[in-house]
Formats: sequence, structure tokens, C-alpha cells
Amino acid sequence: MSPVAALEPAAELSVTAEPRGTTAADRRPRLAAYLAAAIIVVVITGFSVIGVVSVLPESVDFLQAGYAVVAAAALLAIQLLWFSRPSARLDATTSRVLFAVMVVLAYVPMLTFGLLWASMLVYVGSAALLILPPRYGWAAVGAIVVSTVGVYQVFDAKPTTTIYNTFGTLFYVLVFYLLSRLARMVHELHAARTELAQRAVAEQRLAFARDLHDLLGLSLSAIALKGELVSRLMRKSAERAKGVLGEITATAQRTLSDVRAVSHGYRELSLEKESRTAESLLSASEIAVRIHLDQGDLPVQVRTLLAKVLREGVTNVLRYSDVEHCEIDVRHQDGKVVLEIVNDGVTAGDPALAPGSALTVLPEEVAAVGGSATAQAGADGRFRLRVEVPLPDGPGASAAHDTEERSESASKEIRRLLPVIMVLMGIGAAAHLLQLTPRPWEIALVVGSIVALLALQFSYFNRPSTQLRSAQSYGMLLVQACLIYLPLLPLGPRWVSLPGLLVGTALLVLPPVAGWVFFALNIAAYAEIERLSGANITATVFYTAATVMTSLAVFGLLWLVRLVTELAATRRRLAEMALAEERLRFARDLHDLLGMSLSAIALKSELTARVLPLDRDRAAEELTEVLGLTRQALSDVRSVASGYRELSLDSESRTAKSVLVAADVRVRMEMLGDDLPTPVRTVLAVVLREGVTNVLRHSKVESCEIAMRRTDGGICLDIINDGVERNGDRSAARVPVVLPAPAVAGNRDTSPGSGIGNLSYRVADLGGELTAGVEPDGRFRLRAVVPA
Repeated sequence: MSPVAALEPAAELSVTAEPRGTTAADRRPRLAAYLAAAIIVVVITGFSVIGVVSVLPESVDFLQAGYAVVAAAALLAIQLLWFSRPSARLDATTSRVLFAVMVVLAYVPMLTFGLLWASMLVYVGSAALLILPPRYGWAAVGAIVVSTVGVYQVFDAKPTTTIYNTFGTLFYVLVFYLLSRLARMVHELHAARTELAQRAVAEQRLAFARDLHDLLGLSLSAIALKGELVSRLMRKSAERAKGVLGEITATAQRTLSDVRAVSHGYRELSLEKESRTAESLLSASEIAVRIHLDQGDLPVQVRTLLAKVLREGVTNVLRYSDVEHCEIDVRHQDGKVVLEIVNDGVTAGDPALAPGSALTVLPEEVAAVGGSATAQAGADGRFRLRVEVPLPDGPGASAAHDTEERSESASKEIRRLLPVIMVLMGIGAAAHLLQLTPRPWEIALVVGSIVALLALQFSYFNRPSTQLRSAQSYGMLLVQACLIYLPLLPLGPRWVSLPGLLVGTALLVLPPVAGWVFFALNIAAYAEIERLSGANITATVFYTAATVMTSLAVFGLLWLVRLVTELAATRRRLAEMALAEERLRFARDLHDLLGMSLSAIALKSELTARVLPLDRDRAAEELTEVLGLTRQALSDVRSVASGYRELSLDSESRTAKSVLVAADVRVRMEMLGDDLPTPVRTVLAVVLREGVTNVLRHSKVESCEIAMRRTDGGICLDIINDGVERNGDRSAARVPVVLPAPAVAGNRDTSPGSGIGNLSYRVADLGGELTAGVEPDGRFRLRAVVPA
């Protein structure tokens, strides 16, 4: 056997293993890039070293040997430092110049070294596929394959040798290309994750802005207009002015309720949790329930919407007293996710479809995300609620579309070429066998075992969805070992197979330590088999090295295909996480910033109406403050929607004092005059807002102390009020006594819109601490300490 044959896929190819599950890429994303780089360096360097070592014994003198080493090193350097580097610009002039240099280095030395240099054409083929458009790239590969055949014909090589080495050249062209392509895909996916998440958040903010405009903009504008009307009416008709003030109060209270509702509604609901709750409620009502939940990986917006629909649907089922059976089904169908709730016991006049019922609102909400909803009672007395929502959905989907298409296209190309590579491997093994024996039964035995091995590899181990560490995989591994090694018994020295597939598959299936031990044992066994078959030391070393090298090549392809799949899913999850966090932040901002303003508007409107008959000037002052608060609230709506907000602590303190005085609360306030950092100032302003809002909830408050001072821990803000009923006041009991910020964050009432609980997140983000609770003297204290 010629040492040159070691360069070809003579039958030694395998797949090494992923590190204990591909989900390791989720925990350590950089592993993918490092692993891809390591495999590329080992495979391509090994290929070059074997090629040079094959040439050196045939070199006539030292100059020829140096010529071979320099040319091979130059090809290796160009491939590794440019074409295999994920960040290299393949469409740049540099790529075209280096490609031309590669062509010269691959063909010109052939005049000196002949067939021994023909394997170097691999570099040109892989580079052509990388830098040229697909149709030109594949045409170039075809030309290289034809030129390989021509070279072997010029040097009068045997037909079997020509076939063997031609398929070997095509094999390594595809290996080099796919390894470089996969490494580039990993790099692009990592780079795209942040951009996609940012675009998802940006589009979600646009949705927030629309919601705020529709929900709050008109109400606040109406309050401002009515306030101006009251200002004019105060001079003409006090009664009419009082009537308009009542409308302002009602509008502010209604808008405050809307704020709380929308902040609550922007929380992400769990479809799994809602289904468990539904099953529990229906079973407790003696209703036979069947739930089939096949939601898969849904965007946050879709998942939350379906959970809300499920909640409303089950609530509707519980309204009927004659329901005995209920079926809940969530499934994917034709690019959509479908939710169906079917129950019996419904009469003709279904109250669920009455105007104003919850189910009549669902079609509008579902239509907002491009879906459809129907709710109807059938003639058989069964009521069916059906909701269809298209996928993919949610903010960020359109922004991700182009990148998703590119990734999917590249992934499909890789999945198509993997079988081609392995078929080439099998053809190379068969061609190598023809050089060893003409016996038909031996050829049939080898070809049959190779076909069975490839069929097993394609149908099971090549599938990214295969559960590698399972009893079934261990069984398939045993079958693979039998197909590879049992033909050795009748064939003896003429044994040809694909032991690399077994070695690589074992590394995928077995735990890491066992896999690498199995790898070492099989490589040693293969080397011993080569020695016993009569190969000399040089051929044995070359064949063994080629086995290791091709094993790593196929490992890189198989493992990285799995990794790209995992990274694509991780990217979607990260975008959804960014979206969910933005929704949560929006809910908190909406409640924290607008809650107090709307409460103050309602309070001051009532106060203005009370003092109007007694003191018109005082009423005018209060009305001016109402208008100022309204303008501030409108500004807050814009700041929440834009995602940036710098509150004025001085302005908040003046507003807080004014609101408390208007509520007949004695106020003692001590504020720092220092110029605090913007993040600290903003968080303390929000704490002050929510703290004063909390004070206004207590009906018996008579005095309030607000003090801000410097401490060893930073800036401390205390808000203390009396009038708290320790056993009966629910607002005081909402937060346990003296809890640190993380504990407050974990309290059961710290969901968006829960008030003080939201502040813990803000304070903790700055490394501070929030405590809230009833003091021994019966006063309620809210304390925020923020580093500064």
C-alpha cells in the first residue's frame, strides 16, 4: 500500500464525540468556536504533514525538500490564517489574491513532484467553494476533479489508483470547505445573537409605545383639556367647574386602573402552569378533562396569549352546571399553533357569546398577532373555542428573518453534503479493496458491510435529534462494531472497512472518559491490524494517522451540525429572554412612574372640587398642579416608551410634599443637595414616588418623614409614616418586616404592578438594599440604601 493512499479516505473515518451533550454550548458558548478552530487546525495540519512526508523521500536533494516544505507551509498558512478564519472577508480582494497564490502553489510544484503533489489540489477546491458564488464554485471543483484525473493519466497510474485518489480529492475538498463553513456559521450565530435580541427589544418598545398611546395618551390629554376648561369655568360657573373636576377625577381613577391592568397583563404567563391549574379546577368540579399540550418552542408573546385564552376558556367552562367532559388541545398545524377547548353541556342561548363577555374580546387580541379565534356552540350541545396563531411570531421575528434564512440554508447544505462525504468514504474503501483482491465474494462482503454501515449512520447517528446516550444508541453501537470487525475473520490481510465510524460514534454515544479510552484502544487495534497485514512501519503510521485525522474531520462535521442546531435554538431563546425582560421592565416602569402621578391627579382633583366653593385662589393653585402633574405623566409615557428616563429628584421631592400636604399629612423632609450620579438619582426618585404612593394608601396617616442622607453604605432614603394598623392594614402587610432587596424581590406580591416590591429590582440592580416593614412603634418605614 502506497503512503500516498494514507491521504485518501481509504476506509478510515470516524466521528468523535461532543462533550457530554450539546447543551454544553448553552452554558459555554465560546466552546463552539474553540472546538471548531481546534478541529480545523488538527485536520488541515495533519493533511499537510502527511503530504509533505510523502514527498520528502522522493526528493532528489535538499533544495527540492525545502521547496516542498515551503510550498506546503504556504498553502497551510493561507488556509488556516485566512480561509478558515471565521472573521475573514471572503469577498475581499485579499481573498481573490490569496486564491490565485493557492492555484500556483498547488499546480506548479506538480512539475517537480508529480503525483505526490496531486493531493494539494484539495486546498484550491475548498477555497473556490468559499469565495466563489455556488455555481462557479462547484464548476471550479468539477474542473479540479477533472484535472486530478488528467494528472494521474499523464503519469500512467492504474485505473483503481486514479479512481481512489480522485474520490479522495473530492472528499477532502468537501471536508475542508464544510469545516470552514461551520466555523464561520458558529461565529455568525454568536455575532447575531445580540443584534437579534436588540432588534426584538426595539420592536417590542414600538409595541409598547402604541399601547401607551392608545391606553394612556388619550386619557391624559383629555385630563389636560378638561383642566384647561375648569380653569376658564372657575370664573364663570363654580358648579360646572366642579362637575368637570369630577370627570377629571373619574378619568384619572379609570386610567390608574388601566395602568395596573396593562402592567399586570404584560407579565409572561406560563402555558404549562395554566394547563395544570385548568386540570385541577375542572377535576375539582367533577368534570372529566383530557389535556394534550404540544406547544414546542413558542415565542413569549404567543405563549402568553395562549395561556390567557386557556384561562378565559376554562373560566367559561366552569360557568355551565351541566358540563361533564372537557378536552383541551394545543398542537402545531401547518405553521400555526392551535388551541382548542371543547366541552359539552351547552344550551342554545350561550351566555359566553353575549356582548361584553370575555370570549367576545379574544378575537381582537388574537387578530393583533395575526391569528384567528372562533367560539361557537354546535347542534350537539358541545361548545368549541378555537384559536390559531401563526408561527414564527412576536417582535424580532421579522428582524431575524434574513439571518434565520441564511442559517437554515447553510444548515441544509451541510446536511446534504454530509451523506455525500460518507458515500465518498465508502467508495474510496471499495476502490482500495479492488487493489487488494479480485475475488467476487470478498468484494461483495466488504461492499455489503459498508452499505449497511452507511445506512445505519445516515438513518440514526447522523440525525441531530438522536438521543446519543441511550440504550438504543448503545445497541446501535454494538451493531456497528459487528459490521466493522466481523468481516475481518474471513478476509484477514484483505480486510477493508470503516473502523473510524465506530470510533467516532463511540465518542458521541459513550461518556467522555469511556469514549476516549475506546478511541485509544481502537486506534491501537487498527495500527496492529495494519502491521499484521504486512504493511511496513511507514505505511502503518500513515494509515493510522489518516484514521485519526479523518475521524476528527467527521467528528467536527457531525458535532458542529448538532452545535449549530443548538446555537440557533439558544439564539431564539436569548431573543425571547431579552423580550420577556423588556416586557417586565415595561410593566414595572409603567406602574412605578405613572401610578403616583395618576393617584395625585385624582387626589388633587377631588381637593380642588372641595376647596372651590371656599377659596377660589387655592383651587386655582391646586388646578395648576393638576395640569403640571398631567404634563409630567404624559412625559413619563414618552420616556417609558423610549426606554430612557432621567428623573429629577428635586422635582419628585417637591411633588411628593405637595401631594402629602394636599392629603392633610404633616410632612418633614430632608434632602441632600449633592449632585448624585444619574442612575442613583433616578432610582431614588422612583423609590420616593412609590413610597409616597404607599403612604397615600393608608387612610389614617397624619405625619410623614422623608429623609435622605449619606451613610457608610452610600445614600440612604427613609420614608416613614404613622397611621398603619399592624393587624388590619393590608397595604402594610404586603411586605414582611425588614427584608433585604433580594428577599423582597422574591415575595409573593412582587409581580409587576405590585408597588414596593418592584423597587427591590431597581435597588438591587445598583448593588443596594431595600427594606420595608412596620417598626416597633407602629410606624411604617421604607428604606433604600444605594451605593454612590
